Amino acid sequence: MNPNLNIIENSILVIFGVSGDLSRRKILPAIYHLIKDNMLPEKMTIIGTSRKDISLDELMKEVELCVLEDSKVCDQKVLLKFKNMLSIIKFDPTNMNHYLSLKERFKKIEDQNKECFNRLYYLSVPTSSVGPIIKKLGLSGLNKGCSHGLGKSRLLIEKPFGNDLDSAKHLISEISKFFKEDQIFRIDHYLAKETAQNIFAFRKHNPVFWKLWDKNSISSIEVKALEKIGIENRVDFYEHMGALKDLVQNHLIQLLSLITMEIKPNNSTQTSDIHKAKLKLLKQIMPLNRQTFKEVRLGQYKNYKKEVSNPNSDIETYVKLKLEINNRRWLGTPIYLETGKALDRKSTEIVINFKTKNIQQTNSLTFRIQPNEGIDIKLIVKEPGLTDKYKEAFMDFSYQKTFNQTTHPDAYERVLVDALKGDQTLFATSAEVLASWEILEPLLKYWKKHPKILKIYQEGSNPSNI
Repeated sequence: MNPNLNIIENSILVIFGVSGDLSRRKILPAIYHLIKDNMLPEKMTIIGTSRKDISLDELMKEVELCVLEDSKVCDQKVLLKFKNMLSIIKFDPTNMNHYLSLKERFKKIEDQNKECFNRLYYLSVPTSSVGPIIKKLGLSGLNKGCSHGLGKSRLLIEKPFGNDLDSAKHLISEISKFFKEDQIFRIDHYLAKETAQNIFAFRKHNPVFWKLWDKNSISSIEVKALEKIGIENRVDFYEHMGALKDLVQNHLIQLLSLITMEIKPNNSTQTSDIHKAKLKLLKQIMPLNRQTFKEVRLGQYKNYKKEVSNPNSDIETYVKLKLEINNRRWLGTPIYLETGKALDRKSTEIVINFKTKNIQQTNSLTFRIQPNEGIDIKLIVKEPGLTDKYKEAFMDFSYQKTFNQTTHPDAYERVLVDALKGDQTLFATSAEVLASWEILEPLLKYWKKHPKILKIYQEGSNPSNI
């Protein structure tokens, strides 16, 4: 991470789709906590756009700002400060005049303060709206800094980044007409979670694992994101995407790159160097092929078709696949990516399984991304007594226990702070997005010609039974 990016300059944050579900559940509560923790500059301005007429007070009534507070009650001084920062405008994203009015609004803010502000556009909108909004931001000149040529304009974009390799290439091409790569921040909120951020530090600063981090010592790697909930209110999105595109293509492959990329004691922590190492690794992951297609496990929970009102839906709500990395460090080590909805537990974790000899028990290292963030190590010890019996014992590091903290910054808080600072470390580059799609593209093409074989499973199932 760039050590010079340690402060947030005066900025204007524009949330497109401020009255939407994501904004109400994640973005606005994150902003409240950043204000409470004095992380935002005093002159920060937040503008929320909405297609419908909605007042600030009406919006605030719909938002559980303080759900993470122990008391579940907002600090009234912080709430007042938030309301003073935030204004809501009715905005038609297809109307160029509204962009020009927004540009004039920026000018008034900067003239009143006699300085340039950075601009951050958070596109909390349906995927179909992303391209048109970006185009109009560019055509209206909102992709540039203020009239004095200072200040930076940046895009903060939610996934998905395309629907397949071709659509991703097209989207990247269209965005590049108006925004440069250093202006684009593609959100992967899994990378913003504490344990995911700690992977780099863990590997770099704990020499006990340096010589063990390869195919000679590791038997397999598992990257899992399991959910107890179903698709809830994401019917349209999920019918279009499915589990593979929703989580594997972005979150799980990004986590995989962190755990397997080259990291040495003298590795640079500069953002550009981290992204170079990740991209090199991604390009070494072997694309799925006819042999590995047979090993892909797909499932759909029993009530899914009823939820989406589509009796013929072949969308997978569970997927597990095996990948292999074609380099000297990892070749031959199986890597499993697994995700699913409506399962028996909520758990996102990375499990490193080490090789053992002549005993049934195994050593493993687990990074718990969520919940109960932490790291645990499973060791083999001899049981007390005169016999040679062995048992697995756990050593557990928990953020809550170690740092005596019941909470730490939400992933969306970190996403907002880094984007406002211009720090791209935790955001996927265009090249990384394309490399991820290239890994899965053969499977997507195969599915277009061959029906998916889905195992129907009961809600609450153990994934090992699917």
